[in-house]
Amino acid sequence: MMNDFSDLKGKVAAITGGSGVIGQTLVKGLCRAGMTVIILDVNPARGAITAAEMVARPDCSVAAAIGASVTDRESLLKAREEIRSKFGALDILVNCAGGNKASATTVKEVITADDKELKGTFFDLDIAGFDGVFDLNFKGTVLPTMILSEDMVKKGSGSILNISSMNAYRPLTKIPAYSAAKAAINNFTQWLAVHFAPTGVRVNAIAPGFLLTNQNRFLLTDEQTGEMTPRGRKIISATPMGRYAEPEELVGTMLYLLSGTSSFVTGVVIPVDGGFSAYSGV
Repeated sequence: MMNDFSDLKGKVAAITGGSGVIGQTLVKGLCRAGMTVIILDVNPARGAITAAEMVARPDCSVAAAIGASVTDRESLLKAREEIRSKFGALDILVNCAGGNKASATTVKEVITADDKELKGTFFDLDIAGFDGVFDLNFKGTVLPTMILSEDMVKKGSGSILNISSMNAYRPLTKIPAYSAAKAAINNFTQWLAVHFAPTGVRVNAIAPGFLLTNQNRFLLTDEQTGEMTPRGRKIISATPMGRYAEPEELVGTMLYLLSGTSSFVTGVVIPVDGGFSAYSGV
């Protein structure tokens, strides 16, 4: 049994959302491990830029970009055919596409006795925004897996990694659609791990702690001063290590779950959270 990640060299890996803050870092980690990395992005030009940046790195083997929407079956089917024709069957799938939107976020954390009009509360949410965030995060994990993992099952080997969140364990105020979708990803990860177990394909997930990303920056930092908002201070005070995570701190756990080092591990969701999920606040 391998006790390092050398068995990943030469594997073919696809990653959705590979041009995002977390995604780019995970792509670098996959490249450094010697894999052929295919970046799936709804914006082909953006994906191509990320792939070009990776190819320019001395530690990158092969990186390529293919346009695909994680919520569009036809575009994923086309992407699968392109992957098959250029690279062969996938060995690894990382479902990293996701994010939140202001339209699916409540203005207020809680409803108080003074909120007679219920403005800015759950009742004031834009349901289209809610649907969009839920679909991007949950359907955007289910559908790529349904299309892109078929070859893994047929050949009897492979590894799937989903990106969950601390919101799956302890839902944050203001972001009900994102929290619900990430909780669904945890459940789906466990369900699919059982469903796929006899085929030799493993399914696991990472639940990152709090990072500053394009999606949450407007909630955690003040746009004018750059200082932490009250919400940001709450998160840091509830994180025993007292800081936000760096995207690079997810790479080791990712490689562990993808490699043969974890050959008897399936259906788990590993927090990488600085102790957030372990802390009671007391």
